[in-house]
Amino acid sequence: MQEKIIKYIEELSSEEIDESIEATEDLLGSGILDSLGMMKLIAFLEEEFCCKVLPEEMVIENFMTVLHITDYLETKLVEKQ
Repeated sequence: MQEKIIKYIEELSSEEIDESIEATEDLLGSGILDSLGMMKLIAFLEEEFCCKVLPEEMVIENFMTVLHITDYLETKLVEKQ
């Protein structure tokens, strides 16, 4: 899951990325993603992992790093079962 998300972010990023993105790297604070990139990422996550990100769940705590994103998605996927 993490590798798929990192690959998408690397393709999406407006920044030139020299090294692979780490799962703990701050996506917004480091400039890897801007607000538009974050919205594209959320749309990708909804489609790729068949889950709906509710407006109240679009908080920095869920999307700051790839690790935060995968933790969030895992809780969403457990809720679906």
